[in-house]
Amino acid sequence: MKTFSATPADIEKKWIIIDAEGVVLGRLASIIAMRLRGKHKATFTPHMDMGDNVIVINADKVQMTGKKRTDKVHYWHTGYPGGIKSRTAGQILEGKYPERLLTKAVQRMLPGGKLSRQQMTNLRVYAGTEHGHEAQSPEVLDVKSMNPKNTREG
Repeated sequence: MKTFSATPADIEKKWIIIDAEGVVLGRLASIIAMRLRGKHKATFTPHMDMGDNVIVINADKVQMTGKKRTDKVHYWHTGYPGGIKSRTAGQILEGKYPERLLTKAVQRMLPGGKLSRQQMTNLRVYAGTEHGHEAQSPEVLDVKSMNPKNTREG
């Protein structure tokens, strides 16, 4: 019995659309990261880009458990002395680019390296319900029905 190793000819990518409204951020990010890597497939090969193309809509309506919306702080540095800045998760969701919160959560769940950066190009996140990928006829992945813990009200 030989170990199967996928070649580029063996890879079949699908298009998947996920509605993030009311879904818990970390649970959604882990499902998306698994789909981007291709770990849900029986033919998973660690050194190949096996994952699907994932479209996420309503990223601004994602939920967080506990007090994370007010207490979780994201820091960055401008590069200048004393240039550390911060925003809470709630401020990011109410700001100009709420989709960045989900994008960074998924990025941090992937291993660092060239392959992960390539896999992140297969992720498209939109704050609203509009997306320009109807021509790819994506399949709907219902994350809410996978596990009752995936959703949270208010």
